[in-house]
Amino acid sequence: MNAIFPIICLMGPTASGKTQLAVKLTQHFPMEIVSVDSAMVYRTMDIGTAKPDEATLKLAPHRLINIRDPKEPYSAAQFREDALREIQDIFQQKKIPLLVGGTMLYFRVLQEGLSDLPSANAVVRKKIMKQAEDLGWPAMHARLVKIDPLAGARIHPHDSQRIQRALEVYELTGKSLSEWTAEKTSKDNFHFYNLAIAPNDRAILHARIAERFKQMLNEGLIEEVRRLRSRGDLSLEMPSIRSVGYRQVWEYLAGNYSYQEMEERGIIATRQLAKRQLTWLRSWPDVRWFDSEAGDLYEQVERYIIQRILLLSSKYNEKA
Repeated sequence: MNAIFPIICLMGPTASGKTQLAVKLTQHFPMEIVSVDSAMVYRTMDIGTAKPDEATLKLAPHRLINIRDPKEPYSAAQFREDALREIQDIFQQKKIPLLVGGTMLYFRVLQEGLSDLPSANAVVRKKIMKQAEDLGWPAMHARLVKIDPLAGARIHPHDSQRIQRALEVYELTGKSLSEWTAEKTSKDNFHFYNLAIAPNDRAILHARIAERFKQMLNEGLIEEVRRLRSRGDLSLEMPSIRSVGYRQVWEYLAGNYSYQEMEERGIIATRQLAKRQLTWLRSWPDVRWFDSEAGDLYEQVERYIIQRILLLSSKYNEKA
């Protein structure tokens, strides 16, 4: 019988307190953190990504942060390859991987594997881009909703890159992106424990988001984005700069928004991100939810780990 390797996935919307809980867990259990965040992979993008500070990283190192320059693309497939490498290294040390973040697509490709999606097709892509130019991306999103309601619910009406790719896959294969996703398989001997934290009261999350974005501005987010702009080789076409917060400040520095409008747009965009993350999580199989505002949150998670996860971990250590 093959050994089963336990992996903890600590998920939740932005500003729900995942990092603080994860750091505390590493101080009490033999765990190492792997970041699951599509923005934290970029170097020099620290404030707007809420990247852990040096003191926190010294206390609890995070793998897969600061591994790309902002001009370099980073795909879900690349994340899966990198994460599997780090996970295997953690297992070699007889520890448990603690995957922490809010990039739900990354969690999905890690847990479900990758399907053989068709390669990009220049002709089909040009056709879709021309239609989008004529009709607008919200109209293209409406078309996607008719073709693939599940993908349409996950993808924001202004997320042109993902809308285009989902429509392209359908044009090329006649199958929706969700149908392709359902066919994914993963043969790794992993047992994923999905833990989600979020406030039961959505108003609390919204207040935290607003407070944190304002704090980022006070801590120097505008200067951080100004340094990125001064490089001359970055633009809003790049995934790094399209990240929530960075896009709004970039537009502000370009003179397109007032300070107040930039702040409002940044908060709204972050709320929309949190809503999408929660939408993903509500449809996720086998999730154990915790109220992030519970006074005994850590104790609840600790009991769950001891009862459910360490038992499996001890069995795997016996066989390894």
